[in-house]
Amino acid sequence: MRASTDPQAATADRYRQFAEVEARGMSACYEEWARGVADDPVTAALIDRLPGPKRQPNLVFSASRFHGAPVSDYAAFSVWLAAHWADVEATCLTHATQTNEPGRCAVLLPALAAIPGPLALIEVGASAGLCLHPDRYSYRYTAADGTVRMLHPAAGPSPVVLDCATTGPVPIPDRLPDVVWRAGIDLNPLDVNDEADVAWLDALIWPEHADRRASLRAAVEVARAEPVEIVSGDLNEQVEALVARAPTGATVVVFHTAVLAYLDEEATRRFAATMARLPVRWLSNEGQSVVPAVAENLRAVPTASTDFVLARGTEPIAFTQPHGRALHWLA
Repeated sequence: MRASTDPQAATADRYRQFAEVEARGMSACYEEWARGVADDPVTAALIDRLPGPKRQPNLVFSASRFHGAPVSDYAAFSVWLAAHWADVEATCLTHATQTNEPGRCAVLLPALAAIPGPLALIEVGASAGLCLHPDRYSYRYTAADGTVRMLHPAAGPSPVVLDCATTGPVPIPDRLPDVVWRAGIDLNPLDVNDEADVAWLDALIWPEHADRRASLRAAVEVARAEPVEIVSGDLNEQVEALVARAPTGATVVVFHTAVLAYLDEEATRRFAATMARLPVRWLSNEGQSVVPAVAENLRAVPTASTDFVLARGTEPIAFTQPHGRALHWLA
């Protein structure tokens, strides 16, 4: 578990780690805010009023943005937060970090397309289920030499076009996978038809990422046209029953991105053991040390500390940018 998501870690340590590892190079605003909180005992004491799991930087900052916090320097943000703390606190207590980034489909797609179909997809930690539609988006893969590969759904170009820079021997498919069934699991499923839920998803996007915000809105429209069931509950308690519901003749693929970091070590190992036991293909896209068996098998060195590891079972197969912007396939 990273320090920023560890409910036992000191607030200053959580925010400093978030600034140095997660926000650096990704969001200048959040990096400055997090460093500011780490060095500001007054604001840290305010955040300490929240239960440990709710002090997470991404949650507090997203709740602030949800209530209108402007992009600003830390001094202005700390004044704003003190004035609006009651609203931010209430949202932190009732919400969770459920970033639903459709761009992550771009790094999952080569692995999904290599699995014999038809496919039955199950996403754990699915949020609103936007990553359950990889066959309904268009993709633009750009290699290091500038070569561009486009992929579209069988019905034609999608309103969602996901850009991904690639390095290494990425097995970009000729066509999108045949998905015949899809479902998800989440502790608190979000509804693409609920404007408040969509507004929360928007607030979870970091301030500078306007392209991600546009993709989110387009993906929401795609998801509204093809509703997906998201089962409410703990992934360890629900996944086996959901796998049993998948249609006969389909290859069941269980996948997740940036989810297991929120579990403790025992729950993570339990989930990994379940994946090994069930008749499924397992794709994980998590932080480098989040899945112990994957970390033990990792031999390559990532180019960035923020890189996720895409794994097939316990085999690392690629490094990925956390929001799906880049994919480096391992030889």
